[in-house]
Amino acid sequence: MSPVTEAIRTVAAREILPRWRQLADDEISVKTGPHDLVTVADQAAERSLTAILTALLPGSVVVGEEAVHEDPSRYAALSGDAPVWIVDPVDGTRPFVRGETGFCTLVALAHHGELLGSWTYAPARELFAHAWRGAGAWLDGVRLHAGAPDHTRPLRVAHSHPDYTSPQQKRALSALVTEGVTARPCGAAGLEYLAVARGELDAIAFDWENAWDHAAGLLLVREAGGLELTRDGSPFRLAGENDMPFTAARDKATAQRLVALFRSGDAGGVVGAR
Repeated sequence: MSPVTEAIRTVAAREILPRWRQLADDEISVKTGPHDLVTVADQAAERSLTAILTALLPGSVVVGEEAVHEDPSRYAALSGDAPVWIVDPVDGTRPFVRGETGFCTLVALAHHGELLGSWTYAPARELFAHAWRGAGAWLDGVRLHAGAPDHTRPLRVAHSHPDYTSPQQKRALSALVTEGVTARPCGAAGLEYLAVARGELDAIAFDWENAWDHAAGLLLVREAGGLELTRDGSPFRLAGENDMPFTAARDKATAQRLVALFRSGDAGGVVGAR
């Protein structure tokens, strides 16, 4: 077991799982709106991961969801010279609060905007996926191959959940309502990326840029043979604006098909907000 894998498992066992289905009302807070929740598990897990990961790689920094919420200037570290750990301590906080299993811990390692490593852990489902750039994507020791969709049936696509999208973003994603596509709102982003890497889902379409939601999953899909494209046909950039929406798909043809749908919409590009 790698030190990073061990750290993530240890923190989940100590800070997340003991609070799952055990949260008191005063351990849940609202951040930017009623659907944007944070719990004591999110906060404690991120603090622990920050301490452990920076000790494992001296000179590295952490861009974590909860720390950036407290101080948005920390996001700029993605453009700096230091290696960056990108952390979402509990991706899928709402399912976590509801006592469901659809949550995970996401960690990625990047340097100068390039993704190097990826870890996705769904402790309630006992799933652990990881990827290294150029070395493949793996789920519980089995190599992942995204493959290609079955072209005899509609594309299965998960998209940004309506609770988190503005009217303009909903219009941009409305192009997915078309013949040959079966679309549904997404659950936890990390688990949707894993579904694409496993070939269980053909593509995802998102319209927000927060690196902690996407970094781990993007590398997982890439190393499983998939591809991500933004609306202008370029890869997703961890730092800086992207032409939104963007997709991560099982293969190049599927990614290009979704980009063509985005461009056919009447909303134009939508740049996600942090």
